[in-house]
Amino acid sequence: MESPCILVCSIDMKTGYCFGCGRTRDEIGAWTLYTTEQRRNIMEILPVRLETVERKPRRETRRTRMARERVASE
Repeated sequence: MESPCILVCSIDMKTGYCFGCGRTRDEIGAWTLYTTEQRRNIMEILPVRLETVERKPRRETRRTRMARERVASE
């Protein structure tokens, strides 16, 4: 089953859209009940929705931090 989920499941309280995929809570909850056509119709509008969410700053991962520290020490 197609899904836009990228495992960043957090809802922007201002827009009601998921920061990761752009779906609403209701759409996420009912995703498996939708037809393929309904899912694709929703997926078509997700890029526009994602432009409206206020992005949270990304947390620095351990790998990124180690790479940054390695470059800084050179």
